[in-house]
Amino acid sequence: MNQYKFYVYMTTNPQRTVLYTGMTNDLVRRMEEHSQNRDNLETFAGKYHCHNLVYWEFYQYVNRAIAREKEIKGWRREKKIELINSFNPEWRFLNNEIQD
Repeated sequence: MNQYKFYVYMTTNPQRTVLYTGMTNDLVRRMEEHSQNRDNLETFAGKYHCHNLVYWEFYQYVNRAIAREKEIKGWRREKKIELINSFNPEWRFLNNEIQD
């Protein structure tokens, strides 16, 4: 039986002032894409330099990951910050700590 992987994640800019929430099936590749899209004014993450991973969750089922992404996107900033703080209180950039 196949083991599927889906991730809900949040990135921020170098100053940690902007948050981006997304979902992917390949977190390493997606972080590389965010990094390569810096200064791309056609994307939110590119325009605001949100390429630093500060939070992620793993899901086996895509429908649960999509629902969680939508849930987090609907939150106020304060609640997103609380979630990040519970996982990564120093707001370290985790890009180099993830593996697929």
